[in-house]
Amino acid sequence: MKKLSGKDLKLKANDIRRDIIKMLVEAKSGHSAGPLDMADIFAALYFNVMNVHPEDPKWEGRDYPVLSCGHICPVLYAAMGEAGYFPKEELLTLRKFGTRLHGHPHNLALPGIETSSGPLAQGSSQAVGIALGLKMDKKPNYVYLVVSDGEQQEGQTWEAVMMAGKNHLDNLIAVMDRNRIQIDGNTEDIMPLDDVKAKYESFNWHVIEIDGNNMDAVLKAYETAKTVKGKPIMIIANTLAGKGVSFMEGDYKWHGMPPNKEQGEKALGELVAEREKI
Repeated sequence: MKKLSGKDLKLKANDIRRDIIKMLVEAKSGHSAGPLDMADIFAALYFNVMNVHPEDPKWEGRDYPVLSCGHICPVLYAAMGEAGYFPKEELLTLRKFGTRLHGHPHNLALPGIETSSGPLAQGSSQAVGIALGLKMDKKPNYVYLVVSDGEQQEGQTWEAVMMAGKNHLDNLIAVMDRNRIQIDGNTEDIMPLDDVKAKYESFNWHVIEIDGNNMDAVLKAYETAKTVKGKPIMIIANTLAGKGVSFMEGDYKWHGMPPNKEQGEKALGELVAEREKI
């Protein structure tokens, strides 16, 4: 698949955001804020960073995407649809009976989904297991893990973090959606993460902190991550919850709420206007 860069990636992120809104309006359920703020990350992963072949999802040389925070799957599905894993019209079946696009990803339902996810923090353990297996088999593939900041409050996260650090899994590149919201409010009010960068570094991880809604910063972070040797990598992506939709931005109430038809039309109008400025 041709790797995009610069303006083309920004346009692709905008496409993904518009697809997310259309999916959520049609489904009448699902999460809005996280998928929107992670559109830049997923555009970069699927159209520049990862070595994948959508036409051959089980290709042995592929990199492995692992979405731990399964509730933001609209952004994953939108990126996969744009990349050609399945027909884009299927996006509108999100959360409907008989769909392959479940409310949380199911690895037996859709080609290109490497792991099932939903229970927060389990994806970190899954990613560590895949990365360790690849190391043992002396394979060059990377594992690209996506986690939320809220799931850093889960104990299982830190068991996986310790395991990765101990085994020097430099083939594991994680990104954290640091949008500072969860379903009940601000993460720092619910259960403060304090200096999460220092915590990862103390467990022998290499940490890169960026503006997760700046495409140039995202690409540079992944480029740097691939040069790191002997340590797993965590990219802390500071994002704006609901990025691109003014009435959602920074509001934790949109963590688990979809827009209605009128709100969806307003959101799409804003995203179309933003696209014209790119």
